[in-house]
Amino acid sequence: MVASAAKPPKVDHHQIEQNTRLQIFLDNANFGPGKIDGKQGVFTRKAVALFKQAKGQADATPSNPKAPIDMTGLDLAGVVPVFTSYTVTADDVANVGDLPSGPVAQAKVKRLPYATMAEAVAEKFHCDLNFLKELNPKKTDKLKVGDQLTVPNVKPFEMSAVKGLQAGSEAPALIANELGEEQAAQTNTSAGETTAPNEPGISLYISVKEEMLEVRVNEKVVAAFPVTVGSQQTASPIGHWKIQAIAKLPNFRYDPKMLKQGERSSNFHILPPGPNNPVGVIWIALNKKGIGIHGTNDPDSIGRSASHGCIRLANWDIVKLAEMVKPGVAVTVE
Repeated sequence: MVASAAKPPKVDHHQIEQNTRLQIFLDNANFGPGKIDGKQGVFTRKAVALFKQAKGQADATPSNPKAPIDMTGLDLAGVVPVFTSYTVTADDVANVGDLPSGPVAQAKVKRLPYATMAEAVAEKFHCDLNFLKELNPKKTDKLKVGDQLTVPNVKPFEMSAVKGLQAGSEAPALIANELGEEQAAQTNTSAGETTAPNEPGISLYISVKEEMLEVRVNEKVVAAFPVTVGSQQTASPIGHWKIQAIAKLPNFRYDPKMLKQGERSSNFHILPPGPNNPVGVIWIALNKKGIGIHGTNDPDSIGRSASHGCIRLANWDIVKLAEMVKPGVAVTVE
């Protein structure tokens, strides 16, 4: 007797739309749910809990990770429509190019762009790449200017906004993980930003266990974003720190010995800027050598892997964070 093929599970399009609506609502409120994928994942659950905490609401979501999220008190009606149509632009195409493989080859080029148009559009709309492909069957392989795609109706992440961001450190050829030493001190002293935070009472709190970064004003949570933290071998630095400097579109010193052992060597490569730089589009240096809060070239890795001691956010979230803070802001890691 020949066994019959198992039927694929039925797709609940209504539930996917409702989950996406929730994720867009949270993202727009600066309580990041991670990449938008139409699911009630762990970071969506954590974002709901922190949003309700910020609003003084109780969260009745069961601890069972498969149980539905309690959406009481969340005004999701304003997220209309959930999905919208987007037309690929010339600026999108300009952010895509050849992406060499490996640090040796990458150090020889002038930028590290998106490898495909699908990758660029997915990041623009804070979206899981596979989810974008599911929303647009057979349309994402050879995108060009003028093509239309269905995307989550979230405020888009724009590379042009990164270039225009007043990050505070505009030194040419800035190397991210060397910021915070002599160069950072010179930059910040000339800008007069060595100690004063941008807003009284603002601070950052990073929970290594929960893998969440909270922005607090007078100890009240006002925003939160999912992060990747260090491993046991290269742990994120527990303690109290301060933001030393902020840089946009930085270079990155790829030094395996530094990344693994915390010691610099002569075997390194300087990787150029771009969305596929290992530290993404923003580096926020802490007053600890080589350690920063930064973006990533792999949003799928947030919460799923370990960093080399730094705090890693999706590019769309690190830009939001950079707009909220300045050098001098206190950072607690615990």
